[in-house]
Amino acid sequence: MPVKGLDGILKDRTNKHTIRNIMKTINWKRAILAGFIGTILFDLAGLLFTGTWWDIPGILGAKTGLGLTYGVIGHYSNGVLLAILFAGIAPSLWGPKWARAITFVVAETIALVWFFMLPLLGAGIAGLDMDPLMPVITLLRHIAYAIPLIILINYDVQNPLYKS
Repeated sequence: MPVKGLDGILKDRTNKHTIRNIMKTINWKRAILAGFIGTILFDLAGLLFTGTWWDIPGILGAKTGLGLTYGVIGHYSNGVLLAILFAGIAPSLWGPKWARAITFVVAETIALVWFFMLPLLGAGIAGLDMDPLMPVITLLRHIAYAIPLIILINYDVQNPLYKS
């Protein structure tokens, strides 16, 4: 069987594994809502741990020089985009629904927060240069973010789109 490029896969209406078909399985309203609510829970957990509301948007706004408004928009947009990404890949992850969301946020926290964002912000790997508890705090905040992913994002793991 010849290998098709992405363009060929997108045009092949008989292929059940197309990006278009997978995108049709995402409940966009629920994914966006889950991302927004998850980001609010993330910020509430941050308030509990740090005593500061919107600490991440404040840092983003300050580091970019674009102010708190940009930081809030960027922070909440990121939360929504991550929920949409989760909605798309969740059926391919292993385990019960709650484990899939936790697996996703743990992987995202390690890869994107500990090894990318925190070092970029000058806090060192996993934020250890800022505070020895930073890895625990960031992980717990992201687990709070996962709660609406577990509750609001529905998918059918029996869907033939996800069978090989």
